[in-house]
Amino acid sequence: SWPTYEDIYKKVIEIAKFLDLPRFPEITEDCFLHPNILCMKYLMEVNLPDEMHKFTCEVVKMTGTGEVDFLTFDPIAKVAKTVKYDVQAVAIIVVVLKLLFLLDDNLEWSLSDIAEIYNEENKEDKPWFDFRKWYQVMKKSVDEKKQKWEEARAKYLWKSEKPLYYSSIDKPVVYKRREMVVNLQKQFSTLVDSTPTVEKKSPSSFQFNWREEEPGKICFHGHSLQGILKKKGQSLTTKNPLYWLSTQKFCKSYCKHVTTYEESNFSLSYQFILNLFSFLLRIKASSLHEEVSLIEKRLFKTKYSKTKKKSSRSRK
Repeated sequence: SWPTYEDIYKKVIEIAKFLDLPRFPEITEDCFLHPNILCMKYLMEVNLPDEMHKFTCEVVKMTGTGEVDFLTFDPIAKVAKTVKYDVQAVAIIVVVLKLLFLLDDNLEWSLSDIAEIYNEENKEDKPWFDFRKWYQVMKKSVDEKKQKWEEARAKYLWKSEKPLYYSSIDKPVVYKRREMVVNLQKQFSTLVDSTPTVEKKSPSSFQFNWREEEPGKICFHGHSLQGILKKKGQSLTTKNPLYWLSTQKFCKSYCKHVTTYEESNFSLSYQFILNLFSFLLRIKASSLHEEVSLIEKRLFKTKYSKTKKKSSRSRK
């Protein structure tokens, strides 16, 4: 069994404290662990438009999650904490998707209707991003990837590399037999298998490749967000003026703990986005939801401060 992300996260802090490690090297904008670079990586991974990167950079700037002191791990500090770099970057992308499309199972589909009509009438122009078409492509790709992953897991031979023996007396005999069997298998395999072995592909952190031309596999990287944005003076703003917070129910002590994630309380689009990124990172959807809530808490400080004042008055 594989350890959970949260277990590894806690062990990292415990080991760093135990070893009394010094402050880690500073994480600047040129470092791979910086949210701006990680957001770009995951936008490419999930086949979203390149134009979304400027919005993720803006959220990083407004929330202060790209500052060196916030990102750099310092075990000697009084309150030692480390950032969940990949989870945080993905949470920023989820927040930007909510800013653009709301993800309430209504607005994103109406914007898709507008984009679909425009793309049909203006086939020579740069296509507008169609959320519905992106959802269909991603769902099919993720389902195929999950099926392959489950098949590979089912076919995997869960056998022990070390031979089993009942007593220390049998140990040398069992090991000798095992060694003979392995050598014989190697000799027979070389005699039977005369076909040249295929070279292994170089490892990659990307699980999806959207540059390959396959039927039904559309690359949305170059699509425009023009149908979602509108001009306001000299700048652009979203057509969507609304936003719903993932949760406002933090602990009474106002720590970083948030309420439990229940799928039934949220829209299907939001659930799909969480499950998509959770599959990529191999984490629970609830862990990503909590990280989204923490990003929103930093982005919408005024709303959370109002909630805090109201709850303190009600307790009085």
